[in-house]
Amino acid sequence: MDTNKIRIRTVTEDDADSLLAIYAPYVRKTAITFEYEVPDVSEFRERIRHTLQKYPYIAAEYEENILGYAYAGTFIGRAACDWSVEVSIYLREDVKNRGLGRLLYDTLERLLKLQNIQNVNACVACTNTEDEYLTNNSIQFHQHMGYRLVGRFDRCGYKFGRWYDLAWLEKHIGAHEAEPEPFIPFPRIVRPPVL
Repeated sequence: MDTNKIRIRTVTEDDADSLLAIYAPYVRKTAITFEYEVPDVSEFRERIRHTLQKYPYIAAEYEENILGYAYAGTFIGRAACDWSVEVSIYLREDVKNRGLGRLLYDTLERLLKLQNIQNVNACVACTNTEDEYLTNNSIQFHQHMGYRLVGRFDRCGYKFGRWYDLAWLEKHIGAHEAEPEPFIPFPRIVRPPVL
């Protein structure tokens, strides 16, 4: 795969099938997500639509095939946290460790800065004992991307007959001025959808 030919673009609701095909194995075979059931396509379309009303939802595409995606979402849901987001990323199983995660997160952070976001936060499943369902690769990836571990909830998720932890990581991408510029919804900062 020629990484120079990877295109990052905003997803649309019509991408729901492709994104769901990437996400479904994480639900069925891992504890990376704590969902038990794979959502149906209509629910996934709604998740995309809802996210794009305020935040970026982007995909890495190669020869018209989506290889992975990343998006931001509300953090806490209170006005004082308008300058913070929670981020998520999912890659197709066969394309990991090729720089796609960095490419997606770098693009996502660039877009979030345009929205005047100051903090990006990631809530990551983790474990004291790695197994066939969960490793700590996600924490390592986020730390490699400049995130720092700020908290951990022990044995708060139960999946596949085992208890798993959640870690919170954060990264500052803004200057945290005394009077920050107001949050700008994603639809107001990006046109066209190719990034």
